[in-house]
Amino acid sequence: MPGPSPGGSPAREAGAEGRPRGPGRGRRVRFRLPHTAIALPSVREEERLFYRRLEALAAPGPGGFAPLFAADGWSDLTEDRLLRKRVVRDGQGGPRPRPGQEVSVKVLGALEDGGLVERDPRLTFVPGHGDVVQVSPGQGAVRAERRPVPRPASPAALELGVPTMQPGEVSFFLAAFPYGYGRPGREPDVPPEAPLLFEVTLLEVRDGPDPQRLPPAARLRLGAQRRERGNFHFARGDFAAALRSYRLALRALDGPAAGEAGPQEEEELREQRVKCLNNCAAAELKLQRAGEALAACEAALRISPDDGRALLRRGQLLAQQGRDAEAALVLRRALELDPASKVIHAELSRLVKRRSAPARAASQEPRHGPMPPPSPGCVGAPADRAARGRAVVGRCPSRARSSPAARAALTAVPPRRAPAPPAAEGAA
Repeated sequence: MPGPSPGGSPAREAGAEGRPRGPGRGRRVRFRLPHTAIALPSVREEERLFYRRLEALAAPGPGGFAPLFAADGWSDLTEDRLLRKRVVRDGQGGPRPRPGQEVSVKVLGALEDGGLVERDPRLTFVPGHGDVVQVSPGQGAVRAERRPVPRPASPAALELGVPTMQPGEVSFFLAAFPYGYGRPGREPDVPPEAPLLFEVTLLEVRDGPDPQRLPPAARLRLGAQRRERGNFHFARGDFAAALRSYRLALRALDGPAAGEAGPQEEEELREQRVKCLNNCAAAELKLQRAGEALAACEAALRISPDDGRALLRRGQLLAQQGRDAEAALVLRRALELDPASKVIHAELSRLVKRRSAPARAASQEPRHGPMPPPSPGCVGAPADRAARGRAVVGRCPSRARSSPAARAALTAVPPRRAPAPPAAEGAA
């Protein structure tokens, strides 16, 4: 027997007066439909579209990307023609990103063999700053909490190519390895010196974050993110890019914040600034700029006078400049803070040996110059030699003294040696 309808009670279904119930009379109909989610294009579908466009370009194949670097239909973004652009779909006519603005893009990137090495539905960064912020696809751009996600640096192809796009535009960017992931590549998926082909969709352009308007917690996140980005470049040997990232991190950490920082946040801000300054000093040293490195160390010590890394590096730099007394004081202070450091012990030992080397060399240096003439009391004088001979003969027995040879020795005086003629001027 069928149960009651979800519209109401059995009596109400039959009607108050027993009239036959027609369709739509005397009740409300509530439709209960199963939950249905509207399907979005899957990742696989996006990849299929991407590979269809690649096939249209005839990119994957025996020749790889090499023919595309000389093909028509591409515009060169650099003079060396190692970064090229091809528009797939025009934009919506909006303005291109200006310097300092933040962009969000969708990125797909492939190697010559067709292997997909980049797949990012929403990559957010400031072109030229190296800031990469990952926003999950389910979050809106306004309410998204931009928390930095550790990831490798975005290639220079995106830094240089995205500012040429309009919102809504889809373009290919063909990048040789200097504009991709460089000579070392990116482990484990990008081989060394690998060219890359990116498909980029510009989703949004907006004003970039102003560190002065961010609360302390957000500034800490942004500073840490930029510092980690610098560490990535430093590990790859790109010291100029690393220094640029460290300076951007300091810009995010310095100055007043939008809100008042608590004691813990103030301490974290100081620690982050000291780390960035120490890293700046290391990058400056790699770039053969000792003066700038010393200035960075001194700036770090003004914030934290007992920072061991800054003390050690400052002592090393002072020693390199020949300021040994100052270097010894700085290194001794570093050793007080870290008595077990073998590096500080070695630096101090090297400094002490260098400072004592001139005195030791002076004490061992041989004396040169003409020998003075013998004095009258010297044994080597002629008169003294005769006197010594007479004394020796005087100690002999009387029979020996009476011999003609002994009497001659008592009275003989050695002839004086004639002086040597002066040497000619200019002789060796």
